[in-house]
Amino acid sequence: MSAPVPRRDRLVRPLFLAFLVAAAVDLIGVLADIPVAHLVAKPLLMPLLAAYAAARRGPRLLVAALLFGWGGDTLLLPDHDIAFLVGMGSFAAGHICYLRLFGRARGSVTAGIGYAVVLTGFLVLIWPDLPADMRIPMTGYSLLLTAMAWRAGILGRYAALGGALFLLSDALIATGIAEWPQLPAPDFWIMLTYLAAQYLLTTGALAHRADSAADDTGAYGERSISI
Repeated sequence: MSAPVPRRDRLVRPLFLAFLVAAAVDLIGVLADIPVAHLVAKPLLMPLLAAYAAARRGPRLLVAALLFGWGGDTLLLPDHDIAFLVGMGSFAAGHICYLRLFGRARGSVTAGIGYAVVLTGFLVLIWPDLPADMRIPMTGYSLLLTAMAWRAGILGRYAALGGALFLLSDALIATGIAEWPQLPAPDFWIMLTYLAAQYLLTTGALAHRADSAADDTGAYGERSISI
């Protein structure tokens, strides 16, 4: 007789499917200009992804980063400068969680130089077009986000791509604030790259956790428990 499947494990697939459904509703709502769909679906996205990560026994710092992303998502819904700044602070807290999750392992020097060049060039170009009161906060946030995107590569190629897409998503937001020419349906591309980024970061962190557990099993004959 097979052992019963733990309740947490039984929730993995339903939570992942619920995240996909919420993401589809949100993206369709943005693309088709159905505000109520975006208003309902967006606040569900990161809690569902965080619950999926928790059900997969993901690191607590990953779950915390996703929940701070939920705070940013929710606060960015109203079109208000104060809410935007507080939401940006919530995303910044999420990036700090990611950086702590990545640990002290060294990232690629070449990738680091590339990110530094891109960030510097982007800030030089966009600085004059940003509102004066947003320049310093957005520069500080951009530095933190770029550091996260660079160091995400420590967890493998999925996380590295997720970090790059997160940077791209926020760059698209910044160009909108600066009133630069936009792609058709700019909110769709912002949400698409953002959702892909958070999912890929989650996938990378979970895969890295699984690989680490497998290494521990091989070394010690039993799986160690990480907190």
